[in-house]
Amino acid sequence: MQRQSFLDEFKTAWKKPDNGLIQIILINAIVFILINVIRVFTSISGNPEVYAWVINQLALPSDISAFLVKPWTIITYFFTHESFFHVLFNMLFFFWFGKIIYEFLGNNKLINLYVLGGLIGGFLFILIYNLIPFYNDRVQLSILMGASAGVFAVVVGAATFMPNYTFFLLFLGPIKIKYIAIFYVLLSFFNIDGSNAGGELSHLGGALIGFLYVQQLKKGNDIGQPIINFINFLKSLFVRKPKIKVSYKNTESSKGRKSTTKTDQSKNINQDEIDTILDKISEGGYESLTKEEKQKLFNASKK
Repeated sequence: MQRQSFLDEFKTAWKKPDNGLIQIILINAIVFILINVIRVFTSISGNPEVYAWVINQLALPSDISAFLVKPWTIITYFFTHESFFHVLFNMLFFFWFGKIIYEFLGNNKLINLYVLGGLIGGFLFILIYNLIPFYNDRVQLSILMGASAGVFAVVVGAATFMPNYTFFLLFLGPIKIKYIAIFYVLLSFFNIDGSNAGGELSHLGGALIGFLYVQQLKKGNDIGQPIINFINFLKSLFVRKPKIKVSYKNTESSKGRKSTTKTDQSKNINQDEIDTILDKISEGGYESLTKEEKQKLFNASKK
C-alpha cells in the first residue's frame, strides 16, 4: 500500500464535503506558519519592516480611516495569529465547541457562527474604540488579530443551543458548557479596561452574536444565510462548467411506465417540531431526547 505524501493528506482533509470545522482550523494553521516563516526570514535578513508590513495588511486597525483603506482586514484578522499558544488555544476551543454545532446543527451553521462572530467582534472593536473617550488615546496604535471573536461566537452558540451538554475537564470533572461560556464571557468583560481591551471587546461582540444567532435559529431564522450564499458564489467561480450537455430520450420500452418517487418522510420535519426538540434539549440536555427525536434533529441539521 502506497503511503500518502503530506500534500496528499492535506488535500484529502481539505476536500472532504461539509468539512468547515477542519477547513477553518487548517486556514488558521497555514496563515500562522506562513506569518512566522516570513518573520524569521525577514529578521535574519535584516528587513523586519517587511514583516511589520505583512502584519499591517492582515490585522484589523481600530482607526476608521486606516480601516477604510484596508477593508479586507475585517476578515483577515480572524485568521491571523502571531503566537503559537494564541492559535493553539483558539483552535482547541473552536474544535471542542464547534463539534457540537457541527454534529447537531450542521456544517453551514458552524461556518456562519464563526464568520459572524469575527465580523461583529471586529466592528464592535472599531466602534467602541472610536466612540468611548476612555479608548481615544489607543486608537492610532491599536490593531486586532486572532480568531477569538469567532471562537466565542461558537462557544456561546453551543452553550445557548445545548446548555446542559457536559464536558469532563481535567482536575474539575464534569462541567456543563453553559458555565464554561459564562465564565469566559465574564472574564472578558472584567478585562475591557486592560491592556488587551480591544481583544476582550471583540470577544463580547462574538459572544453576543453567538447567542442571538442560535436564538433566531430556534425561531426558524438563519441570519447567517447570506454568508453561505456568498461562499457558494465564490466556489462557483472556480468550478468548471461541463462543455458537453447530455440529453435523455424516452425509449419505446419506457412508454407507458409510471414514474414513482419515494419521499423520505423522515426529512419532512416542520419548524415547530424542531423548536420543541430544542426546548427539550435546553431543559434536560441532549440525552433526554428519544431515538426518534435525535434522528429528526440529525435530519434537520443536514438541510
